[in-house]
Amino acid sequence: MKKIALITGATSGIGRATAHEFAKHGIHLILCGRRQERLDTIKNALHKETRVHTLNFDVRDKDSVAEAIASLPKSFKSIDILINNAGNAHGLDPIQKGSIEDWDAMMDINVKGLLYVSKAVIPQMTERKSGHIINIGSSAGKEVYPKGNVYCASKHAVLAITEGMRIDLNPFGIKVSAINPGLVETEFSKVRFKGDALADNVYKGYEALQAQDVAEVIYFAISRPAHVNIADVLMFCTAQASSTIVKKEISQL
Repeated sequence: MKKIALITGATSGIGRATAHEFAKHGIHLILCGRRQERLDTIKNALHKETRVHTLNFDVRDKDSVAEAIASLPKSFKSIDILINNAGNAHGLDPIQKGSIEDWDAMMDINVKGLLYVSKAVIPQMTERKSGHIINIGSSAGKEVYPKGNVYCASKHAVLAITEGMRIDLNPFGIKVSAINPGLVETEFSKVRFKGDALADNVYKGYEALQAQDVAEVIYFAISRPAHVNIADVLMFCTAQASSTIVKKEISQL
């Protein structure tokens, strides 16, 4: 019987790449996101490889989360794999100049959204005594960097929640993992810098991780034998040594 995976933030970046990676292996997909037109595009691209169902909701809205997941057709209700991927970063300001709107957005999506989706999915996993939850964290959850304050806090929270989940769900045989990438070339920086020119320079001068690189690690984690749980992964591109140390090539003028 094919496994069913629910992926949040599936309309771009790591979420979208993970959907494509899972589809290669015949995993049935529940793709979640705020942009229905993008969900439709991905579904059309993957429907020949696997079965796909889409859910259009914002993880910040706990009622919409609960209603959407409760609405799943019977053939998609038994979720084996939950990928909590939806997340964001807003701004790069020192704490004294930070925007409360940015802080709310990061905490609401990165922390509370992860909890809302998990709350809706976990009961069926505990009832079956099986399942695998992967929370997509960040190297920012391991190391605080200048002007990263609240974003780093949100990703530290993701790591703490992951570790708490692993302890609490251990009696039920449910695997819980954290995948923590460093610099990944996606829409991330465009969101963080609100389309500012800074976004265009974030990935210049070195080869950053690509969404597909992370997707392959996620698939590796979920494809291990039943007795193996990849509990925690920190992954960088070769040019990155830490949150603040990145080897960049100087362009020749």
